[in-house]
Amino acid sequence: MPPIAADKKVRVFLADDHVLVRQGFRRLLEDDPRLTVVGEANTGISAIEQCLTLKPDVVVMDLLMPEIGGLEATAEILKANPATRVLILSMYSNPAYVRKAIEAGAKGYILKDAIEVDLAQAVVVLAQGGAYMSPSISNLVIEGLKTGSMQEAGQDPYDRLTLREKEVLQLIAQGKSNKEIAILLNISVNTVAVHRARLMDTLDLHRTAELVLYAVKKGIIQPQ
Repeated sequence: MPPIAADKKVRVFLADDHVLVRQGFRRLLEDDPRLTVVGEANTGISAIEQCLTLKPDVVVMDLLMPEIGGLEATAEILKANPATRVLILSMYSNPAYVRKAIEAGAKGYILKDAIEVDLAQAVVVLAQGGAYMSPSISNLVIEGLKTGSMQEAGQDPYDRLTLREKEVLQLIAQGKSNKEIAILLNISVNTVAVHRARLMDTLDLHRTAELVLYAVKKGIIQPQ
């Protein structure tokens, strides 16, 4: 994406499932005269749908989103509009999460405890064509590259799941029944069962408890 012209405001889209958090982000961003917030979403699916129309310059995306996770939403947004830049917000500094964000196409990754310092600056850097990570993450990423914990991404069976299977996985991990998932995704209960069986086979998991634990480890849902 070419840098935003100096005389144009950067159009920012916010995706976070907590309304008060989004309000705080909006205030931080709009305090900067270079930025304007053009839309908000409280689920991953809503973020994808709105970004198809709005085509924002920068999307500020929470890592953990309802319906579909922030990384999956990022990949879908960028598939439809590669010019958009995505900044991931996370509570986790684990290099593996950073690697997955980069694989999804994100150009920035900042920690939520550094939002007040980093947020507006990170958005501006991305809009100018750069990349941004919270300073506290950079050393961890470098160390992760040295130790190999950020390598071998292609060997992760999660990457072989379809978008729908990832949606079903997240909803199962959130405690939804097959019937509830069918209603939320507007598909049949039998189709949910098929997706469930396929994703469990792909991930080599055999019980719902294992799926939940897997989702927590992957950062798809927050541990309770």
